[in-house]
Amino acid sequence: MILANYKYHYYLRSISNRPLIIFLHGFMGNCHEFEEAIQLLESEFNCLVIDLPGHGQTQILGGDECYKMANTALSLINLLDYLRIPKGLLVSYSMGGRLALYLALHFPHRFTKVVLESASPGLPTELERLERVQKDEQIARKLDRIVEKSDWISFLSNWYSQPIFGNIKNHVQFQKLIEIRLQNNPKELAKSLRMMGIGFQPSLWEKLQDNTIPLLLLAGEYDEKFVDINTQMANICKLSQLKVIRDAGHNIHFENTMAFVENIRQFLL
Repeated sequence: MILANYKYHYYLRSISNRPLIIFLHGFMGNCHEFEEAIQLLESEFNCLVIDLPGHGQTQILGGDECYKMANTALSLINLLDYLRIPKGLLVSYSMGGRLALYLALHFPHRFTKVVLESASPGLPTELERLERVQKDEQIARKLDRIVEKSDWISFLSNWYSQPIFGNIKNHVQFQKLIEIRLQNNPKELAKSLRMMGIGFQPSLWEKLQDNTIPLLLLAGEYDEKFVDINTQMANICKLSQLKVIRDAGHNIHFENTMAFVENIRQFLL
């Protein structure tokens, strides 16, 4: 299905009149990101999972500007229009969480409740954004240079050694996570990082106080950086609540799926 410059790849699991959850994955994820959580939720919810630009099987037919957050957000609204989905629930992770927050603040009439897992409103100052753009450019260049599968695996191993991911590399299903990441094209990921990385996106901090949609903020107890960020978000945004999830770092839905699902169920139903 082609909409303007986007050929989105998605799965829609729909039965009767159940509430619909739209899932937005994180950087290097794809439509398989939330599979285990969806298996636990699909008896109560319809589910729409989407490969975001630069990820999975979604194809960009236009220029690099199509990867930008504002353009991606509008293209997703167009996709919902095409699928005749006037309103839905959003469940999102990391990069997808930043996109979900942008959608909630700019298209509030399209969403009833939003779950933000390990997400942020971006960086508040121009200096921080500039420094992050420079750092992400270094990462993007590494992605561009990946040719062999061994290079790709080495990159992913280094990526998941970051402190925010806690003990994720010791998880019994860590290899499965790596296999999902390997389904992506590194060069497409580089474009996504350059155009929709946290340094390039507009800061949403000042808009948080104007939010009109209930938000559930999830942060893993081992991810101290995002516990702090989400505590600040909860203090600013009156319609938000923060849950710190035990036995998890940045990737809560992978490390502690049951707690992730239970918090979603309690919030959305």
